[in-house]
Amino acid sequence: MPMFRVLAASALVLLTLSTQTQAQTSADWSAYDEVFERGANHAAWWEAGWTGIYAASFALNAYQSSEASSRDDRFDARVGVVKSALALGGMLIDRQPHQAALVEYERLKARGELSGVQALGLELAQAERERRGFDARISSLVVNSLAGAVIAADGRERDGAVNFATGMLVSELQIWTQPNQASSAINRFQPARLSVGPVTLNGEYALLVSPQQIGAAWRY
Repeated sequence: MPMFRVLAASALVLLTLSTQTQAQTSADWSAYDEVFERGANHAAWWEAGWTGIYAASFALNAYQSSEASSRDDRFDARVGVVKSALALGGMLIDRQPHQAALVEYERLKARGELSGVQALGLELAQAERERRGFDARISSLVVNSLAGAVIAADGRERDGAVNFATGMLVSELQIWTQPNQASSAINRFQPARLSVGPVTLNGEYALLVSPQQIGAAWRY
């Protein structure tokens, strides 16, 4: 009888662990769906919006460079044409990684490769962090510094400083409005329910992202 009780208890523990694993795997897919799908949708709107902004800025500066009534305004507009062209080119060349990540995620999900999805999520989170890091600001710092210096060399130091500050502000807005769904999934617990026969446990799950791994955790 004691041996039977031990075997029964062991079987119950194994069943509970198996059920927890299945429930966690289901939660994993749901959480990953949100990260990759929302990220790709955000990236599409972000790219369309900022491309449109820089295209409109380029067109306006191109017009002002020859049609503005003031010589200073025409000069500043020519500087603006160069800045807008560089920014527009950057938008067309340096695309967000989220749409490509979604395509790869769907492929991995269809094959049930959760470990591959976890690695992909970590890679995407790392890319998001890099796109908000100092290196992402270097090109903007160089372009806006040169633009401000050119205007200052024209004898208008204050206008050069304003041009530099405005350009850096726009660059910061562009950086901080980028998608960050994978990064923000760190330790973000969501309600979940685990059922084992007649027993129901209310708990929470979250994606966990670190420099070493990406996965999911369950707590109750």
